[in-house]
Amino acid sequence: MTTVQDRIEEAAQVLAEVSDTPRADAEFLMAHLLNVPRAKLPLCFNDAFDTPEFQIFVERRLACEPVPYILGEWEFFSLPLKTRAPVLVPRPETEHLVEVVLHWAQNNTAPNILDLCTGSGCVALALAMNLRHACVTATDISDDALALANENINLHNLDQRVTIRKGDLFDAIGPAQQRFDVICANPPYVEDGEFPGLSPTIRLYEDPRALVAGGDGLDIVRRIVEVAPQYLAEDGLLALEMGERQYDAVAALMQAAGFRDVSAQDDLAGIRRIAYTTKGK
Repeated sequence: MTTVQDRIEEAAQVLAEVSDTPRADAEFLMAHLLNVPRAKLPLCFNDAFDTPEFQIFVERRLACEPVPYILGEWEFFSLPLKTRAPVLVPRPETEHLVEVVLHWAQNNTAPNILDLCTGSGCVALALAMNLRHACVTATDISDDALALANENINLHNLDQRVTIRKGDLFDAIGPAQQRFDVICANPPYVEDGEFPGLSPTIRLYEDPRALVAGGDGLDIVRRIVEVAPQYLAEDGLLALEMGERQYDAVAALMQAAGFRDVSAQDDLAGIRRIAYTTKGK
C-alpha cells in the first residue's frame, strides 16, 4: 500500500532538482489535495493514497511553476488569497510593509490609504482587514493584476472599503486634489541586469513589469517618491518595499524630496526591506 507519506517523500526527492524547499513544496501540494491544513498533514501520513492529481501537481512544479500558482491560492498576513500567473505571488517579505503601516496607524484608526502597484491586492486587503475603518484605494497598470485583486476583494467582501483603479502610479488617481494619510507600495525593484539570473520559478512565470525597474532597480521608486508629496497629507506616511542594498539610495531619494527622517524595517533575514518616512509640516 502506498501511503500519503510515501508519496510526499517520493515527490520531495524529485523536486529537489528545482526547489530549495522540496519537502515543503510536496507537503503544500498534498495538503491542498487532501483539503487539510499543512500543519495537520502528519495525521494523514499513514492513509492510503493513489490520487493521480498529485503527480500532475508534481510535474507542474518540476517545470518550475510556483506552488501558489499550482494551488491557485496562497496566504498573506493570515489572509487566504487567490493566485494565478502572471500576477506576482504574495511574499512574506511584503508582510513587513503591512506591519509598518499598522504600527503607524495606531494613532489613526481610519486612515485614507493609497496602495500603488497593488498586484493581487494583498497589501490593500491586509490593511483593510486590520484597520476596520480604513478606506483603501489600490492601483495597478496591469489588467491581469486588477482582475485578480478584484476577485480577492470580493472574496473577503471588502468592495465597500477597497477601491480598484487602473493607471500608471498616480495617474490612476488623477489631479492631486485628494490627500492620503498613507501611500505604500511594493514596486518593481529588480535591476535590469539581475533579471536573467533570477530563479526560473520567478523568471518564467511572473510578470517582469512587476519585478524589473531599470539599471539600478529604482525607476519606479524614484517616480513614486518624487510625486508622493503632492498626494500625501501632512504627517502622512510613505512606506516602500525595496531590495537588498537599496536602502541608502531610497533614503537619499526621500530626503531629496523633502521628507523627514527616513527609517528602515528589516525582514526576517536581517535585510533592510521597508523604507518609510513621514511628510512634515
